[in-house]
Amino acid sequence: MTEPVAKPVITQPIITQPIITQAMIDAFDEYTHLTLDRRRFMEQLTRLAGSGAAAAAIAPMLAANSAKAAIVAEDDPRVKGEDITYPGSSGEMKAYLVKPADQSSKAGTVIVIHENRGLNPHIRDVARRVALEGFVALAPDFLSPLGGTPADEDKARDMFAELDAAQVAADGVAAVAYLKGLKDGNGKVGAVGFCWGGGTVNALAVNAPDLNAGVAYYGMQPKAEDVPKIKAALLLHYAGLDERIDAGIDAYKKALDAAHVEYTVYVYDGVNHAFNNDTSAARYDKKAADLAWGRTIAFLKQKLA
Repeated sequence: MTEPVAKPVITQPIITQPIITQAMIDAFDEYTHLTLDRRRFMEQLTRLAGSGAAAAAIAPMLAANSAKAAIVAEDDPRVKGEDITYPGSSGEMKAYLVKPADQSSKAGTVIVIHENRGLNPHIRDVARRVALEGFVALAPDFLSPLGGTPADEDKARDMFAELDAAQVAADGVAAVAYLKGLKDGNGKVGAVGFCWGGGTVNALAVNAPDLNAGVAYYGMQPKAEDVPKIKAALLLHYAGLDERIDAGIDAYKKALDAAHVEYTVYVYDGVNHAFNNDTSAARYDKKAADLAWGRTIAFLKQKLA
């Protein structure tokens, strides 16, 4: 009787998801905000991850993935979007303008201000989300004075160091003026911004007395002495783990109270800076993002009606 031949056992390697620690997220935040260059960030990430291969796998999970599918597709029939130019403070500003496809009456208008990666596909998607809620949304490219947002996000990041803060503020004021005169708008203007854009919303509120409402997601706060200039109602979203930005909350609240500015602050416990950006796998928090977005839309509908 022939003995059965034992078949070799083929084992497959177990592929595990890389573990992303808070220290890695903090290092990426430092890199994102211009205090680390790419080489030093990867060196730090390699030390934290234990190897260059692990760092190479983790880095894309920390960064935003522009190829990730949009929540509202570019060709969604419910909205109409187009690339436009409008007068800025010292030249033409590039922008993405989106309106509800079925708009039959004048609507509130909203400036959507990008992060420090410029006017990328994610921010265009956010503008479409705003339009889907019944607003006319304008997403300006604040890198327009430097030629506009490049495809290379690292290059875009570096360009922000070249921007003049006074010109950014003036270009924001120009965006308010453009929307005030838009025939499809009802004359009321709000602004929502994220990260660099959140700080820009705060600065816009200081510099544009005719801004009706501002929503700042984890944005740098203005100087206390400038807060009395704010006339807009504010909604301020912060991430509980964002120590860098959260350090300014108490002083901002004190200045807002002293100036009798209408505002609401929400701090979302256990989430990171950029928790709203669904293209960043490591930092996105759907629960916090959905809650903050619902509050944002309700606030804008109240203030821009």
